[in-house]
Amino acid sequence: MVPRDPHRDQPVLAGGAPLSQAAGALVLLHGRGGSAQEMLNLARELDRPQFAWFAPQAAGRMWYPFSLLEPLERNRSHLSSAIGLVKKLLGRIEEAGLGAERVVLFGFSQGAGVVLDFAVRHPCRYGGIVAAAGGLLGPEGPARDYTGSLAGTPVFLGLGDRDPHVPKRRMTETAAILERMGAVVTQRIYPEVGHALVPDELAALAAVLDQVSHAPGPGSPA
Repeated sequence: MVPRDPHRDQPVLAGGAPLSQAAGALVLLHGRGGSAQEMLNLARELDRPQFAWFAPQAAGRMWYPFSLLEPLERNRSHLSSAIGLVKKLLGRIEEAGLGAERVVLFGFSQGAGVVLDFAVRHPCRYGGIVAAAGGLLGPEGPARDYTGSLAGTPVFLGLGDRDPHVPKRRMTETAAILERMGAVVTQRIYPEVGHALVPDELAALAAVLDQVSHAPGPGSPA
């Protein structure tokens, strides 16, 4: 039997600045077989201590059980649960006074799929989205229509040209959907790279964090 909400009570590791003092929030989702602790270690390596960091842990170390190219129904229960966990976390961040425009979403592999699917289902102006080796879930076919606007959210999509799990066409399809929703998308293909996180993607994430850090806060003079 498929659990209805497998990620609901999963732990969320935290680090960095207290939310009440943070310049922004960074939410990091690990890949299949990964861990929240690995994502928290990655956040430390970025050396942006002015941000609050949050790394949820997937139940069973996977956000969804099947390939991202499978029919959505096969992954729906797990994906909906993962999206619900991210939504709850962003609600907590908002209650502390940080709006979505100061939140950066990062995901690797399955984590990338979750943050992207979260964004298109809850569109607004985010501080930024960086998705490494992942894409929106669902089979190939007619373009999916999502309502709402990402309102200029910067999005970075990175993928190795030898990735056995995510075809290049899925990245381009994902980019097209995000652009139709008003995101500003950067795509980058890495030669001779498989399913991996590369330094250039971390540099892109650091750049997005710096943009958020330097952006005027609410009530700041124009």
